[in-house]
Amino acid sequence: MKSVTVSLLAYKEAENLAVLLPEIHEQMGKIGADYEIVVIDTKEPLDNTEEVCRKLNARYVNQRGTGFADAFKTAIAESHRDLTMLLDGDGSHRPEYIPAIYQKYTGENCDIVIGSRYVPGGKNHDLKSHIVMSKILNTVFRIALGIQAHDISTDFRLYNTQQLKRVELENKNYDVLQEVLLKLRLNKPDLKIGEVPITFELRRYGESKRRTIPFIIGYIKSLFRLTWMRIRYEGKSRKGGQA
Repeated sequence: MKSVTVSLLAYKEAENLAVLLPEIHEQMGKIGADYEIVVIDTKEPLDNTEEVCRKLNARYVNQRGTGFADAFKTAIAESHRDLTMLLDGDGSHRPEYIPAIYQKYTGENCDIVIGSRYVPGGKNHDLKSHIVMSKILNTVFRIALGIQAHDISTDFRLYNTQQLKRVELENKNYDVLQEVLLKLRLNKPDLKIGEVPITFELRRYGESKRRTIPFIIGYIKSLFRLTWMRIRYEGKSRKGGQA
């Protein structure tokens, strides 16, 4: 069986992690594969996340740099198993979907499996305004970047670790989630992406750190940057380059 590093990206999520970590251990136990849970916390500790990790058998790591993209890159660097699964540390991604995502990956020979809100059976319990914004962004980015998946803005994903480590990521914010899919596809044109329907929940405890207006502005800028990146890297990959 393929081993898994389960990485949670956390920002003052001690209360949520106290619930999530036992649930993840339970679900990974059902799979029976070798695994490790790694919590990527802020560069400087802001709560007692480290203590929660120590009590609940998870490896605690402070991210290099600041911001979401740096946390994402730290998770990649800290993954030492065959597969890398990422999910949020706020409880919005329910661990009960982990076995189905793993089985989809291994059973259908996928390169990536996404826990998707936008395939049949998937649901999104976010605010209505956020859902509309998310669907528009997903559609536009999917077309512009040529990625064959319905939900490309979630970080609830299972990757091939070796493929993931070969990608050089440049973006600084949440758009790193689209960048990594684009570059994985450019590196492997026949990249197989699977999707498993999930229900996206509102966070269990605490407040969201995402601010809507800066988020939208950032994604508009990212759309142009990533579209240009696609054009540039497609030319490079045709010459045998690596994204």
